[in-house]
Amino acid sequence: MKFHILTLFPDMVDTCLQTSILGRAADNGCISFHTVNIRDYTLDKHKKVDDYTYGGGAGMVMQAQPVYDAWKSVQKDGERIRTVYVTPQGRTFTQEIAREMAGEEELIFLCGHYEGVDERVLEETVTDYISIGDYVLTGGELPAMVMVDAIARLVPGVLHNAESAQTESFQNGLLEYPQYSRPFCWNGKEVPEVLVSGDHKKIEKWRQEQSMARTKERRPDLYEKYISENTCICK
Repeated sequence: MKFHILTLFPDMVDTCLQTSILGRAADNGCISFHTVNIRDYTLDKHKKVDDYTYGGGAGMVMQAQPVYDAWKSVQKDGERIRTVYVTPQGRTFTQEIAREMAGEEELIFLCGHYEGVDERVLEETVTDYISIGDYVLTGGELPAMVMVDAIARLVPGVLHNAESAQTESFQNGLLEYPQYSRPFCWNGKEVPEVLVSGDHKKIEKWRQEQSMARTKERRPDLYEKYISENTCICK
């Protein structure tokens, strides 16, 4: 899977995505990253990519021409790559969206700055408006990298243990159960006996109970949804 990130700060993106699990996956050819510096496509000799907003108001707006030409540079003849504009005005990013997007062969992320991007170029290029939460950041790079990370780790071969992605929070509608490692006793606290019992059925039952209890406590909205979707009402 290939990720294209259109940005004014390619070094920021490259530094993050070329490390740890994603970096190794890229080295192994499971995924690839292509950062595009939007400034490289401006026609302004001073590399300017923004201007004042029509109608007045604070801040500057990214101009349509450099954004559009940067976007066009990664398009293929006869194809249109799914393009995500990172914006607090979009639908909220979820694990479900991550799973859906992990099925794409390529994705483009457009990272805005200042007061945003000229609406006309968004209308020409964007297929998905996505937010990572109800707050505003200084640019789209951080949320884009959050989404790339969440999507990439669902691509086959990225995680060393493929089972990891199937047992995490949100995969079955619940938060993940507590995890423990050695030593058995730390700071006076012992690992739950069931986890060292060797009885896999009991362990699975305990983990399910813990997931439900943790979800009910920390995310009652998810818990209620899970209960409603998994309760059979027989007449």
